[in-house]
Amino acid sequence: MESVIKGKVWKFGDDINTDIISPGEYMDASYEVIGKHAMERVYPGFADAIPRGDILVAGKNFGSGSSRETAQIALLYAGVGAVIAKDFARIFFRNCINVGLPVATFAETEKLNQGDEIRVDLLSGEIEDLTTGETFHGSRLPEHVLAIGRDGWLKEHLKKSCKK
Repeated sequence: MESVIKGKVWKFGDDINTDIISPGEYMDASYEVIGKHAMERVYPGFADAIPRGDILVAGKNFGSGSSRETAQIALLYAGVGAVIAKDFARIFFRNCINVGLPVATFAETEKLNQGDEIRVDLLSGEIEDLTTGETFHGSRLPEHVLAIGRDGWLKEHLKKSCKK
């Protein structure tokens, strides 16, 4: 697991639900097709526009709605490097851990601007805005989640845990 992620901010607001992240009509498609349609309801062409590794920053209640993992997969296959939000729907957050999409909470996402280059340290929770020179403190991932990430996310973690 990469514990430091660096990329440009792609800014979204509050209440971005799983149907917005991954339109339901594509949920039976291949992961590549699902990724091509990520966020298209609020940003047509998002998947083609975002460079691989950039960071999606949102407001409150990110990922509410369905518990299906196609939303996280859509973001991964669109090239999103991490998601930072004020808060997440609990099942969305957990599914990010399951599929290996780095996430962090940060109560003051309004301080991060569209297009700013930022550096996120998942171990410390530090968010450095390389464009403005400001440093902020979001949440760090809990130790048990970091262990899952170090093992290669949930599938690999379970394989290792079952061998013990």
